[in-house]
Amino acid sequence: MYISQAFHALHEWWRYLIGLIIIIMAVIIGQIPFTAAVFIQAFKNGDSIFGLDEKKMMSLLEPNLNLFLMLLSFTIGLVGLLLVAKYLHKESIVQLTTSRTKIDWKRFWFVFMLWGIVSSSFVLIDYYVSPENYVVNFKLIPFIILCVIAVLLVPLQTSFEEYLFRGYLMQGIGVSSIYLNFPLIFIYTIICIASFLYLNSLYSFSFMLGLLIFAVFIGFLFFLLNQKTLLIKLTNSTFYKLLYKILSRNSTPLLITSFTFGMLHISNPEVDKLGNIIMVYYIGTGLFLGIMTLMDEGMELSLGFHAANNLFTALLVTADWTAFQTHSILKDMSDPTEAGFVDIFMPVFIVFPIILLILSKKYKWTNWKEKLFGKVVAPQIEN
Repeated sequence: MYISQAFHALHEWWRYLIGLIIIIMAVIIGQIPFTAAVFIQAFKNGDSIFGLDEKKMMSLLEPNLNLFLMLLSFTIGLVGLLLVAKYLHKESIVQLTTSRTKIDWKRFWFVFMLWGIVSSSFVLIDYYVSPENYVVNFKLIPFIILCVIAVLLVPLQTSFEEYLFRGYLMQGIGVSSIYLNFPLIFIYTIICIASFLYLNSLYSFSFMLGLLIFAVFIGFLFFLLNQKTLLIKLTNSTFYKLLYKILSRNSTPLLITSFTFGMLHISNPEVDKLGNIIMVYYIGTGLFLGIMTLMDEGMELSLGFHAANNLFTALLVTADWTAFQTHSILKDMSDPTEAGFVDIFMPVFIVFPIILLILSKKYKWTNWKEKLFGKVVAPQIEN
């Protein structure tokens, strides 16, 4: 199975913790050019660099330059992730991508074309049904530059997100869940995240103070894991054994990565515009991509779907309230105050299940219960 691929590499839970920190640092380094460019432009405009909100930052630069610098951070993050997999885990890109002996690019291109056609059709149908909501935004030279940037960098951006959530974290959480101390780490992490978010809402931590608090949380975790007597009493309790039995299943990394993937979009301008209900779409999309990965025993389909979704969107339509501000063909001029059935519930509860059904028929998926909810088991690895 796909998650079990990680057992063939170095898979101790602390490696994933260190690896995640390195990946986050790589993304932060990748954001430096964008941040510097925004600050320079704000200075030129006579604006204060303090208190710049995300919407203002996204509007300061020329759209193509803005898109290029945004996507650059994901590219650096992808490089960091692949280096972590290679050198920290001794895991090849094939093992991280699929349970097959080699990456199946036919799968990638099939779902890429399928979702590209479907998603583009939705935009064009809406354009012809409600033309008053759109203006033609096409300008030849800026659009050509957009095409070059998008074709080269959008797949890298989406690949980073897929390799992080459906790859690195899906495998990492999955293989870590077989260890007896996993429920303790899981509960402790939830408590720490909730505490951090609550305290940050009260005091608005600076970046450095946030890192310091994070380091204290990690230090105390290692302290807990070294309390042998406490751990023995805890792990022998009936409740803990039941929790361990529940968490050491494929559904654990599936649900955790899907929720985390969705919540990382909470700062997107779409959330402010459409309301928190749109998080159902983001979390639902993460769940859809995770199911696709587990059922197909690899990431090829999720890589293709995600790349098509972002690439065709960037080229076809933009709006003042979306994360991607581009020189697209169309610009959505509507002013939605909240997301509706078509925006959220139709994709998650109708379109995505239909896509899964099509893929399941084409690739003959079977044993859904075991692949999605079965116990994570380490394979017998020959010496």
